Amino acid sequence: MPRRKSAVELSERTGKTMGILAEFRQFAVKGNVIDMAVGIVIGAAFGKVVSSFVSDVITPPIGLAVGGVDFSNLTLTLKQAQGPAAAITIKYGVFVQSIFDFLIVATALFALVRVINALKREAPAPPPPPTKQEELLTEIRDALKARPSP
Repeated sequence: MPRRKSAVELSERTGKTMGILAEFRQFAVKGNVIDMAVGIVIGAAFGKVVSSFVSDVITPPIGLAVGGVDFSNLTLTLKQAQGPAAAITIKYGVFVQSIFDFLIVATALFALVRVINALKREAPAPPPPPTKQEELLTEIRDALKARPSP
């Protein structure tokens, strides 16, 4: 027959559980965790925008330019199919197509980041106005230049 737990033991266990829950709540509502969660959600949404940009805007003209080349069908057969056993192949075309897709995405992102950075650049600040001392020195210099030499 199992031993019954005393009220003190139950209280200690409940206190530890409540302590863990309080500690977890404190961790979960920290600014860093919330910021990270928002960043992940925004990143997922931005990923959809980038995917759409690449597949709907960038890829069609490139596909037209290269004649609709699709490398994913390229394979190297190691063993022919025998009966119900499928052929053993190395699908290197899928790998080549993935590299090609990566290069398209990387190029599109690079162009997008360049445009965003160009829009974020601010015009250089105008030079500060001359100080009183610089104004006085300029007046003295101009007065000496205007003076006839002996």
